[in-house]
Amino acid sequence: MTTRATIEQILELARWAPSGDNVQSHRFQIVAPDHMVVHARDTSADTVYDLDGHPSQLAFGALLETIAIAASGHGLRAEAARRPLDPADPTLLLFDVRFAAAPGLAADPLIGCIETRSVQRRPLSSRPLSAPQKAALAAALQGRYTVRWLEGFGQRLAAARLMYNNARLRLTMPEAYEVHHRIIDWEHRLSPDRVPAQALGVDAATLVLMKWAMVSWRRLARVNALMGTWAPRLQMDFLPGLACAAHFVLEAAAPAESIDDYVAAGRAVQRFWLTAELLDLRLQPELTPLIFSRYVCERRRFTRVEALYGLAAGLERQAAALLFAGPGHPVFMGRLGAGKAAPARSVRKPLAQLLIP
Repeated sequence: MTTRATIEQILELARWAPSGDNVQSHRFQIVAPDHMVVHARDTSADTVYDLDGHPSQLAFGALLETIAIAASGHGLRAEAARRPLDPADPTLLLFDVRFAAAPGLAADPLIGCIETRSVQRRPLSSRPLSAPQKAALAAALQGRYTVRWLEGFGQRLAAARLMYNNARLRLTMPEAYEVHHRIIDWEHRLSPDRVPAQALGVDAATLVLMKWAMVSWRRLARVNALMGTWAPRLQMDFLPGLACAAHFVLEAAAPAESIDDYVAAGRAVQRFWLTAELLDLRLQPELTPLIFSRYVCERRRFTRVEALYGLAAGLERQAAALLFAGPGHPVFMGRLGAGKAAPARSVRKPLAQLLIP
């Protein structure tokens, strides 16, 4: 029999699901012993990387999959259904999650990886993935998505260049600065609600300069004008882009268009990521090329700096040649490889802060 205490135990584990910039814009409402509601609000109002809400929807899908995996440890199935949008508040998604006993259901083998899964932004081993590793990662997608590998020095170099060039857009856009200023935690190695500065992947000297420069957009813009952005881009994007086993693109058979398409993709992403963790592989998402390519194709306004639209158009052409060359439709991109777990990482808010009374 499901009880409130059981649901709280499930959520104690599920709260470790990935959340963009660790903002955790979701809340949990337990309404019955076998029924809860996830209140999930996208960050489109204040985050340039989420203007259409799709990155948030990927995260909400990952959260729902994590709830289902955690529930399996109690012999329960978790079925989620999204309520219709409220036109008065389209940024809020509500998911009813109902738990039912499933005799004979074994605990999902991924359950032990939920809490240890994290982002590793630093260089990883370039040792190629083995055939069994690739097979396990492909199987994690359960036939609903396919994975296209960008491996070998040439393809890793092409992906590294793409990330390096995208970082120029990211680091010279005032709207992106506003996000970075808000979400970087300069004080804590383990941050409950932001991203630790020590996890960004730059050396100590660059980190000191970044902290000083990011006091204000005006100061950062002056530093960019005098010194350029090559140093952080080299450390955060180009070198890690080369130093990995492979980059990967998760593809759907048809373009993701609806909220439910992105939520479903997020569920697959979480299984893929947890499987990588089970295989002792580290992973870093690389979503910006997909996000800004989509903005360019949809002619979406994303910055007040007109010159950046030309840069974004060039990046879209570069991304199209590398990422959209396969038969499927990309929904997620990242890099992975063997390596140590990140010593500095985002953790999570206590469950009590995420529960709606």
